Amino acid sequence: MAQGKTHYTASSGIPELKKAVATYYQEHFGLTYAPKQILVGAGAKPLLYEALGCLVNPGDEVIIPAPAWVSYLEQVNLFEGKPVVVETAPSGYLPTLEALERAVTPRTVGLLLNSPCNPTGQVYGEELLRGIGELAERHDLWIIWDEIYERLVYGDARHVNPLELLPHLAPRVLLVNGVSKAFAMTGWRIGYALGPEALIAKMDEFQGHLTSNACSVAQWASLGALQGAEADVVRMHQAFASRRELMMSRLRNMPHISFPEPRGAFYVLVDLRSCLGLQSATRRLDDDSAFCEALLEEELVAAVPGSAFLAPGHLRLSYANATEEITEGMNRLERFLKSLK
Repeated sequence: MAQGKTHYTASSGIPELKKAVATYYQEHFGLTYAPKQILVGAGAKPLLYEALGCLVNPGDEVIIPAPAWVSYLEQVNLFEGKPVVVETAPSGYLPTLEALERAVTPRTVGLLLNSPCNPTGQVYGEELLRGIGELAERHDLWIIWDEIYERLVYGDARHVNPLELLPHLAPRVLLVNGVSKAFAMTGWRIGYALGPEALIAKMDEFQGHLTSNACSVAQWASLGALQGAEADVVRMHQAFASRRELMMSRLRNMPHISFPEPRGAFYVLVDLRSCLGLQSATRRLDDDSAFCEALLEEELVAAVPGSAFLAPGHLRLSYANATEEITEGMNRLERFLKSLK
């Protein structure tokens, strides 16, 4: 700011940041992108919106595995497309190739996938990704790959970019990422998309009429993060891993609930269907929204109903909080669960 870098930039982003994004993808995934294949936007969400706006015509279908981030369906709907939801099993919350194949119709234009996933914390493995790539190639589909949580994986999990496995699919794959999660810069609103030059050009044109450029100051801050904050990312990952273990160890000993171990991101999706129909101090728990309302009212603990993520009968908890806050939150949740009748 002191250097006066507060004016308009090119709508696609400052060259220095696009170069840093290209370097990041070369170093982390072995992928090569030219500046014209990279678009910097005001967060990953607007970039997803722009991509769908360029790819979806009225009546076109986009396959979305559930549970899913709340904006995916609504963004498809905004372009009069049809979100085709593919349910997944609570044991792992990952789609099967058979279910994805059944969801394909002549109107399908692509798949919108998120790994690590918000809200489940699940991570797509190599075998599943190879199958998805073959399916996309066979049916001439786009893969929109949201990997905003790619630096946050735990245990023996490994984040895999689909183009690491199947580089020949690059003409039909759009990668979406950003600094929000890995670098704890959610409020700075900087994301980036990497893909075929023709699609990126159309998205850039769309963005020029939507937001113009992303905030210039935030772009320069993101450049600093990509070039000099790796040690901070490692420290933050270690903190998340510790908090994840704390939350899981507490949840395992609570009545009425279950959950699959999250392998990435910073969420736990809790199955509370055994609680439904029970009575709390203030109300009957008829659904996940009633559960979350009672939990907030009676114990002052905020959680997001799973219905928001196409997962009715669940709730999403986040361990992106201080250890002391997680401990107190778990104390209150346990007390609430034990009080149900």
